Amino acid sequence: MLTGAVEPAGRFGDFGGRYVSETLIPAVEELDVAYRAALADPAFRGQLDGLLKDYVGRPTPLYFAARLSAHVGRDVWLKREDLCHTGAHKVNNTVGQVLLALRMGKRRIIAETGAGQHGVATATACALLGAQCEVYMGAEDVRRQAPNVSRMQLLGAKVHPVESGSRTLKDAMNEALRDWVTNVEHTYYCVGSAAGPHPYPTLVRELQAIIGREARAQLLEATGALPAAVIACVGGGSNAIGMFHAFREDPSVALIGVEAGGLGLASGKHAATLSMGKVGVLHGAKTYVLQDEGGQITEAHSMSAGLDYPGVGPEHAFLKASGRARYEVATDAEALEGFKLLCALEGIIPALETSHCFALLPRIAETLEGSGPLAVCLSGRGDKDLDTALEYLGAASGKLHA
Repeated sequence: MLTGAVEPAGRFGDFGGRYVSETLIPAVEELDVAYRAALADPAFRGQLDGLLKDYVGRPTPLYFAARLSAHVGRDVWLKREDLCHTGAHKVNNTVGQVLLALRMGKRRIIAETGAGQHGVATATACALLGAQCEVYMGAEDVRRQAPNVSRMQLLGAKVHPVESGSRTLKDAMNEALRDWVTNVEHTYYCVGSAAGPHPYPTLVRELQAIIGREARAQLLEATGALPAAVIACVGGGSNAIGMFHAFREDPSVALIGVEAGGLGLASGKHAATLSMGKVGVLHGAKTYVLQDEGGQITEAHSMSAGLDYPGVGPEHAFLKASGRARYEVATDAEALEGFKLLCALEGIIPALETSHCFALLPRIAETLEGSGPLAVCLSGRGDKDLDTALEYLGAASGKLHA
């Protein structure tokens, strides 16, 4: 069930807000009113809860990873969002947003996607609920996430490859915003992460917070205690904010996000926005942004399409600035080691996004006091990433053994 918590004026401390053109102000204000009304409507919440249970497959399991725990030197529990219908956490958000769009009388749904999981999840929700779906995706991501493109098309979505800029997630979001401005009266923009102008960061957070609520209750039932830390990968940040939210008032629980270090911070080819970015405005919100000295947005790099974004959700910016959460960095090479590690030790092929977390678990465990467990949000499965992973790992040379 949704918590109903809404930040005044869409601000998280000094971050967030609504930095959009005048054309879009009525649309975001309409969405804000509709979203608050939906949260207060037992019928809407009941329909959403029913779909999350019977269609999405919630609650997802909390799995004790025994062999991984032995490797890390501390108990590790995995929140298995990879077992959601469509294979990732994204569907928690899209089912809720498409229900909201239909409640608002808007049957044309547009979305942006990087790794393709949000696109697949949006197409899935639209097919389920009878809405038209169009997805913007960077041409480079179309290439490296071809299986998800096929899934979207099979589900009835029209996929628009975006050739501008770096041809990745940032550019897909730019094109989706242009579409929304042009067709705002009859189109709903289903944002995929806890980013963008108010009310999207709060709306997406509320729809993803079920991850952390379930994990908290499951950990208490299984262990009788809270974890020493909850850990999640961060691109835009929806799976992480969904995992973190239920633990934000527990000072004994460290909140740790892991960003994409790409080829290394010194190389400049990374997506470590919270670690290396500066405060600016991107896609309608004030947050940390990768930018040059002139304030121009710089290209992000990650082998993981879902983390390849030069901004981050404003609530993560607040958690960093306030010191409540800390953010680590894992490179492409480290993420590949994390990918191989989970495959070899637990028989689970993780998404490359979450693989960034597994690479750092031994290091993170050493920094925490006591012996409490670690809870990791396994945000998605790795089917979509096999071609990319095999390309990097050199499958033809027989280099796949961990």
